[in-house]
This record gives sequence, C-alpha cells and structure tokens, in this order.
Amino acid sequence: MDRTERFYKIDQLIRERENVSQKAFLEELGISAATFKRDIEYMRSRFNAPIVWDRKTRGYRFGPHGGDAAYELPGLWFNASEIHALLTMRQLLADLQPGLLEPHIQPLLARLNALLGAGDHEWQEVEKRVRVFHVARRTVDLQHFEVVATALLRRRRLRIVHYNRSTDETSERTVSPQRLIHYRENWYLDAWCHLREAIRSFAVDALRSASALNEPAVDIPDEELDRELASGYGIFSGTEIHWAELRFTPERARWVSHEIWHPKQKTRFEPDGSYTLEIPYADNRELIMDILKHGADVEVLAPESLRSKLQETVRAMAARYE
Repeated sequence: MDRTERFYKIDQLIRERENVSQKAFLEELGISAATFKRDIEYMRSRFNAPIVWDRKTRGYRFGPHGGDAAYELPGLWFNASEIHALLTMRQLLADLQPGLLEPHIQPLLARLNALLGAGDHEWQEVEKRVRVFHVARRTVDLQHFEVVATALLRRRRLRIVHYNRSTDETSERTVSPQRLIHYRENWYLDAWCHLREAIRSFAVDALRSASALNEPAVDIPDEELDRELASGYGIFSGTEIHWAELRFTPERARWVSHEIWHPKQKTRFEPDGSYTLEIPYADNRELIMDILKHGADVEVLAPESLRSKLQETVRAMAARYE
C-alpha cells in the first residue's frame, strides 16, 4: 500500500483497537520500524494527529487534541492513471450513440459515477473540476466500423472503397483484416491488401464503403505484422528502417527528455544541456509533423534525407508569410 493508504490504516487500527502495539502495526502495514516511525511523525506534524505512545500499555493511542488546528487526513483518492481511465470511460459511454448496448449503458454509468464519487466528492464535482481532453479526433461518423469489426473477428475478407487524403483519390480493393488500432484518437485497420499483396493500414473514417465477403481472411503472423507496422515511427508502415537523430535545446529538453517517442529510442544529454534523441522510422510523414511542433528548439542531425526534407518544408512555410 502507498503512504496515504498507510495513514488511513494507522488511523483505522487505533480507532478500532484504541491501543495498538508497534509489532501489530508492522504486521498489518508490512513496513519496517523506521518507516512506521516516520509515518507517525508525519501524521503528527502535518495532519495534527494526536497519536501518543502509552508506556504502561506499550502501545499507540489517541490522546487529547490540543491547539486550534483540527486533525484531518488527506482525501484518499485516485492516482493519475485511475482518474484518467474512469473519466475517459465515462466520457466515451456518455457520448455513445444508441445501439445494442443502450440497455446496459445506464447501469455502467451509475457504477462509474459511484466510483468517481468515492470519498467525500460527488461525481458531478469530480467531472467539473477534473477534465480529460481528446485532441485531434476526427469528427466523422464511423458508419462502416461494425462491418469491419465483425469481419475482423469472424476472419472474413472485406471489399472496401478507400479514400486517400494525400492523393485525393479513391480505390477499391479486397483486404484481409488483421487488427483494429486506436491511435491518436482515431481508428485504423491493419490488413493484408490483396491488390498490393502487402500489409497496409487504412483509416476507418476514410472508408467510403465496406462489405464482408464469404471468403476466409488470410492470417498474417503477429511477428510479421509487428515487423512491418511496429518497427518504425507512428502509424505508417514499412520494413526499410532509417534512424533519425534529433537534438533539442536545453530548454526543450526539460520536456522531451521525459517523453517516449518510440520503444526502441536512444537518448543522451550533451555537455551543454541539449538532448539527443534517436528513433527509427520507415515513413517520415508523421515524424516530420512531430518535429515541426518543436519549431526552432529542435534540429535534425541525421539522416541527410530527413534533414533536407525538413529544410524544404520550413522554406515552404516561411514563403507563405513573406
């Protein structure tokens, strides 16, 4: 248990038993004597806990409270990951369109509200004071999502018409769905494309039509999917991997040094305080967008092809403001 939980456990044991030995505390809390004594001293000094040592009974108890400050423990509440999960689930359920799950939504929401209202806080106050924002979610009705998901789980091929935003063109093709990926607030379908005879990733909101076929889907081993899709940077696939070397200013390093851009990234601090980040990529499009977010606080050191592409992009940007 964490420290705040121990404070509550200490308080609970004394209230229930009135007098508790140090041995009993150590057994209940699973901590050392030194840690226990630090906890007791912290409760006394920070929370005004009137905990005293009784020499006669050789145990701890509550004594008379003196002074003007009241004894009150901090609220036992959620950690960062828990509140993020609860608020995200509640928001997703509240935004859910009517469908097959509709009869089950209200009980789920009621349970989430009860969890959010744990302790001394009403769930409405929690939702009002703690916000979770979802950025860059494309507000498009995923009308073909159910067809895609059903074919994926039933292992059937799909005939899709896909709109390519880069080329402003549509293409019809047959695919064997492999995985659905929720990435940066949007859904993508990883599939074996029978037209290209290769693994491809399709934005589900870019599907103009989707229909399931009776033909069984081709199964691609997980290792091959990961090698094609997860080895590079971001959502774009490819097997030809390059390594980008980025150097961030000492000021920007205060943020970037705590970020994970890729599971296989390599990092180091330079003598002047700048921060070097090396990451693998197969397609530079998403990487370039993330580099540009840092403006003049980052420089591409390698490879030269990526550096040249950034130079072209920056010149084109500057030209728009001349």
